[in-house]
Amino acid sequence: MKLDQAQRDVVDRFFKAMQAGKEGEEALMALFSGDAVLTESFGGEPQTHHGIDAVRESFRCTWEQPVPDVKLEVNRVDLDGAQVRAEWTCTAPAFPTPIKGHDLFKISDGKISKLEIIVTEMPAM
Repeated sequence: MKLDQAQRDVVDRFFKAMQAGKEGEEALMALFSGDAVLTESFGGEPQTHHGIDAVRESFRCTWEQPVPDVKLEVNRVDLDGAQVRAEWTCTAPAFPTPIKGHDLFKISDGKISKLEIIVTEMPAM
């Protein structure tokens, strides 16, 4: 099965909104379904957020203390079974080495219904 353009467009818009930080909040939230599920481990331990309000709050927490000059680069986007997998690298002058990871998206009816953000390389801070 091949990644279709509609799925790719959702992923591209997601990363564009993420790169914008707090200013991209409305564009980012418009990509999620009302009952979306987000799993992330930005605080060290995996956290799962259920519903659009919880997803929004999770992203707002990451924007409270933004890192200056962050650059988010998408390295590869593929279909991984029924999910879209996007590999990424995040760099900033404040990081001794890049942060690397991948996101697993379930996209239904043009909206993100499930997103798992997986960090695979985290610099020692």
